[in-house]
Amino acid sequence: MLAFRKVRRKLRMGTICSPNPSGTKTLEVCNADWMASLPSHLHNVPLSNLAIPGSHDSFSYWVDEKSPVGPDQTPAIKRLARISFVKKVMKKWSVTQNLTFREQLDAGIRYFDLRVSSKPGDADQEIYFIHGLFGIKVWDGLMEINSFLTQHPQEIVFLDFNHFYAMDEAHHKRLILRIQEAFGSKLCSACSVESMTLQRLWEKKYQVLIFYHCPFYKQYAFLWPGKKIPAPWANTTSVRKLILFLETTLSERSPHGSFHVSQAILTPRVKTIARGLVGGLKNTLVHRLALILVYPWRLSRRS
Repeated sequence: MLAFRKVRRKLRMGTICSPNPSGTKTLEVCNADWMASLPSHLHNVPLSNLAIPGSHDSFSYWVDEKSPVGPDQTPAIKRLARISFVKKVMKKWSVTQNLTFREQLDAGIRYFDLRVSSKPGDADQEIYFIHGLFGIKVWDGLMEINSFLTQHPQEIVFLDFNHFYAMDEAHHKRLILRIQEAFGSKLCSACSVESMTLQRLWEKKYQVLIFYHCPFYKQYAFLWPGKKIPAPWANTTSVRKLILFLETTLSERSPHGSFHVSQAILTPRVKTIARGLVGGLKNTLVHRLALILVYPWRLSRRS
């Protein structure tokens, strides 16, 4: 979900004030080191049993409206994009974050939803993040994450590479090599989900779990199969249906053998975009959902 600009300055510092249990004073909680700050009795609890904040289309805080339309779009959209203002509209609906990787990490985000693609006509086989339009180079994003992890050695991140576009075997090998180069010994090899605890990861100095939704994961020990982190998708514009879906899928999740992603997101339909053409994703859907999540009592008044 989009983080709000009114708290952006605090999130950059990685701190936010919250009331202590007595309700009489305030404590400054460092979101940048929240895993390191967890009480000791949680250090040996499987990570799959902890609530870990994440972001959707995590990289899409910036997309390049001057680049070609991505291969994740239909031929019809690609044709429409020849009209100059169409890409400006696409940008308003492609950007799902307003914080960079570093700012998200400082704010406490530890799960990242990543979609990647090669770029037409790019001779060096570079890989980019993508959501309708091309974002930054994957390498730049990985280095930003690694820089944070080096400064915060007890924080663990989940990088979920779940969509690949216009990528052949050579592209995959290049991406996987980039991942190795970026994180090196921080990469945690795939193993039993139940054995993944903060204590174990700290002891081995592992900080990165890579989930790779492509058969290439079988060739590399440090790539976890995508089936180990299912992320059921409600695909709705209704807040009421979304919350019901989240409650149902969470109660039905497998008790063993995998992590689980709860996607608290609303997905626009074509008519949603048509109605909110100028306002974009943030003003059309995001504020509406955030209002319900902050003030649950409003659910009885809105759908």
